[in-house]
Order: sequence, then C-alpha cells, then structure tokens
Amino acid sequence: MLGKEVSTTDEFVKGLWRENPVFVQVLGMCPALAVSNTAINALTMGLATTFVLLMSGICVSALRNFIPREARIVSFICIIASFVTAVDYIIQAISLELSRSLGAFIALIVVNCLILGRAEAFASKNKLSRAVLDGLGMGVGFTVALLSIGIVREILGSGSLFGLSLFPAGFQTWTVMVLPSGGFFAMAIWLLLFNRLRERQAAAEKETQEAIS
Repeated sequence: MLGKEVSTTDEFVKGLWRENPVFVQVLGMCPALAVSNTAINALTMGLATTFVLLMSGICVSALRNFIPREARIVSFICIIASFVTAVDYIIQAISLELSRSLGAFIALIVVNCLILGRAEAFASKNKLSRAVLDGLGMGVGFTVALLSIGIVREILGSGSLFGLSLFPAGFQTWTVMVLPSGGFFAMAIWLLLFNRLRERQAAAEKETQEAIS
C-alpha cells in the first residue's frame, strides 16, 4: 500500500521538480517567453494550459481503448482544440483586455508540444487516475515556471507586481525585461538557479547513499 501511495504521489510531484516542463524538459518555450512580461499574463497562460492538460488527459485516457491507433494524433488534436476554444471564450468573458494581451498564444495552446506530448506519451497509455495526476502535476509545474519568469520580468521591467507598484517614483526600471529579449534573460536566471538546486540535491542523495552503503 505504501509503495502504491508513493508512486501515485510521484505522478504529481514529477511535474513540479524532476520533469518540470519548462526548466527540465524545455517545452512550451513560445508562451513561456512571449507572454511572461507580466505576472498576471504568465499566471493566466499557466492556468489555461493546466486546464487544457487536465481535461484533454482525462478524455484521452477515458477513450484510449476506443480511438483507432491510426487516427490517434488527429483525435488528440481535436480533443485539445475543443478545450482550448472553451478556455479562449472563458478568458474573453472574464477580461477582454487580458484576452487581447495574450493574443494568439491562447489559440496556440492547441499545438503546444507539452500538451500533445503528454496525451500521446502518457494519457493514452495509462488509466484515468494517473492521467489526472500527471496533467495536474505538469500543469502546475508549467504555471509555476511561467509565474517565476513573469514575476522577475514585471518587477525589474515595470517596478510592479500584478499591477501594484513596488518602488518609489524614482526607481529606474529595466526596460529590456519587458521586451522579448527580457524573457531569455529571466529564463537564463531561473535555469541557472534550478539546475544548481538539482545538482546540490543529487550530490546530497549520493552522499546519503554512500553513507548507508
């Protein structure tokens, strides 16, 4: 029972750390760099992607025994596109300004390699409960990564966070951080930190194993 619980938990946790979509697998780079100029944009894109990941994973897993192998990719894209359309309308209903700021990147979730990849590599081969945990884990990991980049870019580029000013009027913002190139700088910072933490964790685990042996 304990082994089963650990395995089930791992399906969720792997997307946050060991197999993080952005910082480890380097997937979904277009939205990660293009719409992360503010924290709210990054959070919205992350939540939208999480919803599509979760719902498409559920449908693909539930229908995996009924979808012909020859038509699986087309079927997966149709399923994903249906939920992307729903997300697009929901965002428009909540805020037209937010929808315009995200532009075509919401529609481009359909061809996000992360979502199609999880549908093909995981959801289509596993039962519903594991597909749900995998979709949630990968979606939350993607959201955390985008939000991390968005926070850095908004604070340094605009001197604010979620639209709220953080510094006095004389604060000199880094204009480059709100430009497309700023996404690469923020990504580099987080990749450096993330990989450093992973190296330290791996070294600590190795020392523990050597001490036990």
